Amino acid sequence: MAQRRAAGGCCCPRAPMNEDNARFCLLAALILLYLLCGAAIFSALEHPFELRARRLWKQQLNNFTQRYRVNLGALHTLLRQYEEANGAGIRVDTLRPRWDFSGAFYFVGTVVSTIGFGMTTPATIAGKIFLIFYGLIGCAATILFFNLFLERIITMLAYIMRWCHERRLRCAGVGVMSSREEPPDEDDSLEGWKPSVYYVMLILGVASVVIACSASTLYSSMENWSYVDSLYFCFVAFSTIGFGDFVSSQRQQYESQAAYRLGNCLFILMGVCCIYSLFNVISIIIKQTLNWILGKLVCPGSHQKKHNRIHGSVETVCDSETDGAAGADGIHVGRRLSGEMISVNEFMVSNKVSLALLQKQLSETAHQGPRPSYGHQNGFSGGVGALAIMNNRLQETSVDR
Repeated sequence: MAQRRAAGGCCCPRAPMNEDNARFCLLAALILLYLLCGAAIFSALEHPFELRARRLWKQQLNNFTQRYRVNLGALHTLLRQYEEANGAGIRVDTLRPRWDFSGAFYFVGTVVSTIGFGMTTPATIAGKIFLIFYGLIGCAATILFFNLFLERIITMLAYIMRWCHERRLRCAGVGVMSSREEPPDEDDSLEGWKPSVYYVMLILGVASVVIACSASTLYSSMENWSYVDSLYFCFVAFSTIGFGDFVSSQRQQYESQAAYRLGNCLFILMGVCCIYSLFNVISIIIKQTLNWILGKLVCPGSHQKKHNRIHGSVETVCDSETDGAAGADGIHVGRRLSGEMISVNEFMVSNKVSLALLQKQLSETAHQGPRPSYGHQNGFSGGVGALAIMNNRLQETSVDR
């Protein structure tokens, strides 16, 4: 027991599984619980409406067949044929052509952005086969674009937060020195300041709301949707869920049609980028919550704390059995001993490291410090979050080999 305490550094009983597997199982259980709760709520909200709609449809169908003396079987056959035509883009209302150049461009945009509304889908075998290869490269390139967009958003927000902090200090009468000047004494007013990732989440959330509200105003006037339906469409589209029950820019004619379609594309692009960035930041906070839950489950009542001054954060952790490889600023990244080039442990890194990397980039950018140069030795850039872990591991592996 004494050797175990000395080696592990934690006085609590050892968990039956390592930290990564425990976090994965906990997240899977919470997601399952989240799905069960969501299913119960949506079933309670939507199922009565479905039953009423089904009864109304049967009543209308019976009234139609009796009034016009139409054979019910023949009517069902016609309706099935219409469903097949509907899949090819045929609608009762006049809509714009689906597969002219502008319609095809709208379609490939929904493919590479992973929105996939479903209003337009390839009907030919050649089109379906081409979509597989086209989407494979296009979706990968778009995900890379979103990650690079996130990195630049963080850079911009770090500069803005630093400027606001300096302005607040000047208003308070405190002297501020540029980070490019010689390092000052211990009383430098910016020495202890670190931009917070939670402010980034707040700013991205506000930006997403502003974009969604602005886009909803446009859609409600141009598509004749209610404002709530427009907000619903914005979230479904921006989050790339893409149900397809509401799809913008589908009618054949609009007032100021060219301007509307351009505005529609810009709103969707900005909204998807902001929501993707917001999802990444929220996922980091979710992982921090999982770590906190695991700390309570594995070490209940333990007062052993590691005060990691990683940009002002204090974390309660227990040492793990992974081979801790010290990174920048003393951040330890657990590595597997399997020799994988990109291990799951490093790609899906613990929230402590993801949060530290994100805050580290915020701090370095805000202080105009030098960016890490090691990532450029082999063509790999640092990136943000999981992308940073993957690229750093690729760079380290290429150096070792």
